[in-house]
Amino acid sequence: MLYLLQQLLNGVHSAAIYALLAFGYALGNGLLRRTNLAYGGIFAFCGQTMILTAVYGWQVLWLTLPATVAFGILIALAYAGLLSRLLSRAVFAPLATRSPNAIVAATLGVLMVLSELSRIAADTHDYWLPPMLATPVVFASGGNFVATLTVIQLINTAIVVLMIVGGAAFLARSDFGRHWRATADDPFAARLCGIDTARVFHRALLYGGLCAGLAGVLAALYYGNLGFGAGLVYGLKILFITAVGGYYAPGRAALGAAAFGMAEALWAGYFPIEWRDAWMYALLAAMLVLAGDRKDAPSAV
Repeated sequence: MLYLLQQLLNGVHSAAIYALLAFGYALGNGLLRRTNLAYGGIFAFCGQTMILTAVYGWQVLWLTLPATVAFGILIALAYAGLLSRLLSRAVFAPLATRSPNAIVAATLGVLMVLSELSRIAADTHDYWLPPMLATPVVFASGGNFVATLTVIQLINTAIVVLMIVGGAAFLARSDFGRHWRATADDPFAARLCGIDTARVFHRALLYGGLCAGLAGVLAALYYGNLGFGAGLVYGLKILFITAVGGYYAPGRAALGAAAFGMAEALWAGYFPIEWRDAWMYALLAAMLVLAGDRKDAPSAV
């Protein structure tokens, strides 16, 4: 039972990262209704930007470790907002009413550009942050075995929970949330009712991009590094994972993504790790086939 508990604890952090990514993706996809491959690119680019900025602050500006990490986080989130605003106005808005393939091709190109920018900025080197807040917190013990989580895992998970719960409450009770649901349900009718659907569209994509940027920062802080190709891997993975909870309901998408993260951790603990992604993708495909083409009503939950 202690081993099972440890595997469940192992899945907590990855489940939190997946949940935050799914929440932000569904927030934008509820209005866009198109496959956005650039979302994973924002995640990886912001994680890489945080690391590179922290390295610059440490080696060039001679900042202390807390100051250089805070500097990296600030710059990464600023880039997340800038990229989201640029994409929503220059890519998504002009192509939102075109063929879905146009958005797929455009966002794939953006993903490749962001990956190459990260690689060039790092001069094709991998930079690593030192282990931070890696002190284990014991949840249970017996004999020679202890079930633990590190402090950084607990902090990251707490941040994600606060973001998702706060975001769901904001969508459920704010004017923006009501306008978002109306626009996602019928943008033409929403415009007739006096809602500025363009403003809602840009704000939703901005908030979704900030979720991706924050997830990239949290992942970089925990793992210490994000590879140049992480954008494509996470972009495709979150595209399928979000389907577990629903593409158009951010809260349910986050819960489904968290469940996927826990299942992934359990597979890694009990079955061959090299087959994990193949079987998890097969499970997602089976779920999509069995569930059929659901038309989820836009929802804050």
